[in-house]
Order: sequence, then C-alpha cells, then structure tokens
Amino acid sequence: MSSENPVQYGNVKASYFWDDGSGINGDTGAPASGEPMQEGLAASPSWPLGTEGYVEYNGKKAEFFIGDRGPGDPAEGCNVLLDLDGKTFAKLTGESWNDDSYTVTGGQGHIDVEYYITEWGDGAGTPGAPQPMSGSEVCDDAVSPVPASAKKDGGEDKKKSEGDQGQKQQPKDDAKDESAEQSADEGSGTGKGEDSEQQQAAPSGKDDGGDGSGQGLTAETAANDTSGIALAGDDLPMAAGLLTLAIVPALLVAFLFGRRRAATDYATEGGRHRADSLLTAEGLRETVQSVRDRLPSSWSEATSSANAYWTRVADRIRDRRTGSQGGE
Repeated sequence: MSSENPVQYGNVKASYFWDDGSGINGDTGAPASGEPMQEGLAASPSWPLGTEGYVEYNGKKAEFFIGDRGPGDPAEGCNVLLDLDGKTFAKLTGESWNDDSYTVTGGQGHIDVEYYITEWGDGAGTPGAPQPMSGSEVCDDAVSPVPASAKKDGGEDKKKSEGDQGQKQQPKDDAKDESAEQSADEGSGTGKGEDSEQQQAAPSGKDDGGDGSGQGLTAETAANDTSGIALAGDDLPMAAGLLTLAIVPALLVAFLFGRRRAATDYATEGGRHRADSLLTAEGLRETVQSVRDRLPSSWSEATSSANAYWTRVADRIRDRRTGSQGGE
C-alpha cells in the first residue's frame, strides 16, 4: 500500500479500539466489513470500507485499511475522525499493547496524525473529506494538498525532467556560442576585407605626381580637359535623335518604293494585278531585293546629312573653346 502515490492527505486526531466481539473495554462487536479484528484494521465514520492508506506520527509510519465504522460521538464537531487498532496505536506512541485489558500503556488515548489515502475502497462510504457518522458536517479542514515528498514517482520524474531539460538546454547553449563565434569571425573578416578594399581604392600621392595630398592635377588642366567633353555631351542626345530621324525615313521610303516597284512588275506580267503577300516566301524575297536595290542612294543621303550635322557640332565646340580661352 505504501508504495502507491497518495490521492488524499490531511491531519486528524486519532484514537484506538479493538472490537473482536469480546465485549471488553467498550467492544461493540465484530468489524462492520466482516473482516476479523487485526493489526492494521482502522475505523472511519465516513470513508468507504476497503480504503487503504498509512499514517505518520513522530517519524513513525503505519499502514491501515478501513474495515469498521467509528468513532461515533467523538467525531462530532470534527474532533476525533480516525480509530486505529490498539496494536498500531501502541507502536506509534512507543508504548505496549495489553491483550488482557485491551488498552495501551502510558494512558495516552488520542494523538494527532498525518494520514495518506493511497486508494479508495469500493465498499460503503464517501470518499473525500471525512465527516461524522451523523453527517452533520463535512470536515474540509482535515484535507490538505498532498506533499511533493509523498509522491513516490513525482520526485523522480521531476528530477528526470529537470535533467532532460538541462541536457536539451546545453546543446542549445553550445549552438548559440558557436553561432556567436561564427558571427564574430565573419564580422572580423568583413571588416578586414573592407579595410583592404579601402586601402586599394585610396589614391597614392606618389602616383599623382603631387606632394602626397592627392591634388596632382591643377584646376586649369581639369577645366580644359572637361570643357570639350561637356560641350559634346550636351549635343549627343540631339545628334543621336537627328541621325535616327535621317536614317529611318530613308529606309521607309526605300521600302515603299520597293513595294511599289514590285507591284508594278507583277501587274505587267501575265495579267496579274496583285503582288505576292509578304507572308509568302516569294513576296518577302522580292521586296527585300527591291529595298536592297534602292538602299544605297537612301543610305548615302542619310550619311551625308549626318556628316553635315557632326561638322556643325564640331564647329560649335571649337568656337566655344576658342571663346573661353580668349576670355581667360
């Protein structure tokens, strides 16, 4: 019985009895459960018959099972709520049991004990807080939470759970440490790489031919070198646009004339009045050939226009540069 986890715990005042039908010392007859009077048989005013558990008193422990009813009047007012057999009572108090008088030496008739219910019986009675046989009240104060130390498996399971959590936490901590070290290494490598790139990108005073200040070129030289580029750059979008406007119409005109010529040729051959569609191989081939025949003249005109434009642009750049130098 004592190896099982308690289902209820509390503190009650206990007395003792020994009912074997002898009539000695207030004997009221054989136990109500039908079990013979014996060591370990206890009486409760309300708990089910067959209930098992144990009591503790002054560091001593004794098992019991409920096999009878009692105490009677002493249980009123939630006073005495458990009757232990005389022999068990004597062992808990360190006294002796007298088989002739059915009494315990020392004259002590009541003790305050801690009780632990390990299993409720299936006999008549009510589980839970004890109550007098009259049912006048329920003694809730006689029930307390089960101590963790009384749970046989609870302590071991708790230790095991804590150990498992510690083992799980340790790999996590190791992983965090490794991750932190790796991040630190990567950060260090990145910093070194950036410093190296900055050192490589930094200009050297010796290479510039200066005094180490990085100003080897004079302002005048830089201005002269960039003036022509700036002037030409301003005109580049306009030049590209004009060149496109010159070439595209030429190609379009050549294409239209090529189609017109092809249509005329088809109209004079064999009474046909429509040229082949561009979707056919023959029509596409003839149109391309016609455009190729007329393209040189159109291309020459476009090239001539472009050359004339770029000549004007070069003249403007030259004039601006000459004017700028004269102003200086």
